[in-house]
Amino acid sequence: MSIKPFDHDLSALKGHKVLLHCCCAPCSCSILERMKQSGIQTTVYFYNPNIYPREEYEHRKKEVLRYVLEMKIPFVDADHELDQWFDAVEGHEEDAERGERCSLCFEMRLGKSAAYAAENGFKVFATSLGISRWKDLEQVNRAGEKAASDYPGVVYWAQNWRLQGGQEQMDRIIREQNFYRQPYCGCFYSLRDFLKHRRNRQDPG
Repeated sequence: MSIKPFDHDLSALKGHKVLLHCCCAPCSCSILERMKQSGIQTTVYFYNPNIYPREEYEHRKKEVLRYVLEMKIPFVDADHELDQWFDAVEGHEEDAERGERCSLCFEMRLGKSAAYAAENGFKVFATSLGISRWKDLEQVNRAGEKAASDYPGVVYWAQNWRLQGGQEQMDRIIREQNFYRQPYCGCFYSLRDFLKHRRNRQDPG
C-alpha cells in the first residue's frame, strides 16, 4: 500500500485499519472525527513517555480516553516509561523547542508506535503530533518515516491535518467537549521553559 505524503483523500483508506498515535485530546479530536467519518478503522495508541509530571500525564490520557469512548474507538494504553525518555534525550537538556531533543522524542514515540503497528496487523500508522502550530511538521514526519523504515510492510501516513479545515474543526470540537488545553508541550524541559517565560513576563526586571 502506498500512502502519499499530504494526500487529503481520506476515502482512499476507507475500511482499512490505521493506528493513530495520539499525543492529547485537543490535537487528536478533529483527526479522529475525520477518520471515523471516512470509514477508517482507527485504533488510538497512547504512548507519550515525555509528559511530566505524572499528574499531567494522567490528565491528558484521561481526556483522550473520554473522547475515544464517546466515539467508540479502540484505545491502547502504552507504558509511560519516563525514565527511558530521559535517557533518550540525555545531553539535550538545553536544546531549544523544535531542536534535536524534540526529534529524539518524536523518534522514540513513533518508533514504538510503528513497532506496535507491525506486531498487531496495522499496515498504516499516523500521529496527531503535527497538527499543532507549535510543532515543526517536517520534523514530525521525518521521525515517522524513520520509524516506518524499520518495519517492512508498515507505512507512515504523513497527512497534513492542519489543512482542509482541520484547525477550525479542532477548535470547534475543543469548545464542544470543553477539553483541557495544556499550556506547555509536555516534557520536563518544556515545562521548565514555560515557567521561566511566565516568570519573566510577570517580573520583566
